[in-house]
Order: sequence, then C-alpha cells, then structure tokens
Amino acid sequence: MKLINNKEHNWLNYVWITFGLAVFTFGYSSFLLPNTVISGGVAGVSSIVYFLTGFSMGATNLIINLLFVLLGVKMIGARFGLNSVFGIVVSSLLFIFWQQILHIETLFDVSQFGPFMCTIIGGALCGFGIGFAMNFGGNSGGTDIVALIVSSRYNISTGKVILFMDVVIIACIFFVSHKIENVVFGYIVMMVKTYVLDLTVDGSKQSYQIIVFSQKANEIGEIITQSPGHGATLLSGKGCYTKAEQEVLMMIVHKNDKSMIMHLINKTDPTAFVSVAKVQGVYGKNFDKIKA
Repeated sequence: MKLINNKEHNWLNYVWITFGLAVFTFGYSSFLLPNTVISGGVAGVSSIVYFLTGFSMGATNLIINLLFVLLGVKMIGARFGLNSVFGIVVSSLLFIFWQQILHIETLFDVSQFGPFMCTIIGGALCGFGIGFAMNFGGNSGGTDIVALIVSSRYNISTGKVILFMDVVIIACIFFVSHKIENVVFGYIVMMVKTYVLDLTVDGSKQSYQIIVFSQKANEIGEIITQSPGHGATLLSGKGCYTKAEQEVLMMIVHKNDKSMIMHLINKTDPTAFVSVAKVQGVYGKNFDKIKA
C-alpha cells in the first residue's frame, strides 16, 4: 500500500510541475514577448532567436537546454534527474503550444495594460510558475549548467555567473528592439521574477526563531509544548551584569504559529524580553527533510 501511495504521489508531482510551467510559459508568451521584453536564461536567448529569425522559441529552448545537458555530462559529469529533463521538455512544448498552436497573443490582448504593467505581471507569473514547479521538484532547465561548468574551473560562484549571464542576455535585446526601455523592462522582469520565485518557494516554509528571556521561561515552555507539533528548549543563562542565573527559552515555529506563540508569551509574562528572527531553513521533525 505504501508503494502505491508513493507512485501516486510522484505522478501528482508531475501534474503540479506541469501546472507551474504552464503558468510560467503563459506569462512569458502573453505578457513579455508581445512587448519585446525578455528575461535571462535560456528562455531569454530563445526569445532573441525568435525575434531575429522567427524560429520557434519552444524548439530553440529545447535544443539549447539539451545541448547544455550533454555539455554538462561531458565536462563535469553532472547527473540530471528525470524532473530536470521533464521540465525542459514540458516547458519547451508549452512554449510551442501557447505561441505556435494557440497563438495566445491574438486571443489574449495585453496592450490595454501597457508595457510597464505587462512587465510586472509577466515577471510575477514567471516567478510564481517556476517557484510552484520547484516546490514539487521541477525546473525549466536554464543556464545553471554553464554556471556549474565555469565555477568548477574558476574561483567564481555559480550565483555570480548566472547573474552576469542574465545581465548580458537581457542587454542583448537592445540590438533587436533598439530601445533602451526594453532593456530596463528586462531587468525589472528579472527582479520581479526573482522576488516572487523566492516568495513562492520559501514563503510557505518561512519559520522563525524565538528566544524568550523570562523568569517564567519554564512555565511558558510547558504551555507551548502542550500543543501538538510544538517544541521548545530551555537553555541555562547568566546575566553579564547582574550575574543572576536565568533560564532562556528557545523555539523554532512556523510563520502561521508565530502570532499564537507571541500571544501565549505575552499572556504568561508581559514583561518577558523576546527576540524574533527569520531563519533561512529548518530541518528535522515537523519541518523540512535534509536533501542529501
């Protein structure tokens, strides 16, 4: 029974990955391309080829990504999972569907929004779509492989390589449209897409570290741990000035539980000194699993 559930779960993941990539390719095809605005990565390169030659963006996206995969395997021996290949193929087919089959630009007129609003909306849809797909283990391919190859041979981080490539790719749209505003819009797309992507991937998983300095730390901890799924740790502390011994309560909570925890702390000890900080990632019981 467990095996069947896992298979069903895996198939459902591919459905959600496809949905996310459909949102990404729809936003790109309906809001960005009609305004000659692009983002970075392979999609940006494919857009430039499309503007210059009229050749299918989806086909170009597929060819370039598969070449990058082969290059990565040869140069750094990288292993690419089924999800990566699935994402590359599906995103390319969806580009073809929106542009060559459905002709979304004729069915969905975005001229009423204006170039700037199209840039914001298109960037947000792209970021949400890719982020949604990534939440289920998917991606749309991209220039990450080139960045890995460069960083493996030179002392340069992959993030800097990707950023440099995106900046250069977006700048190249000037030679197509001969309008500097299209370049600016491209950089706006990059920022909006990155922000929404991070919000989509990390927003639902945001956690907080709460540290409580209180004479009633033990009592607060007991109240919080009575609720299922909540834990806390008592640490021994000593004031540097007063030299007084004091217990310090520390806990990690999901963002949806933060308000409730703060209410319990305030109700138990209104004079408590509380420190709240966002954490980058939390792994373990009741949180994410470490992906080794």
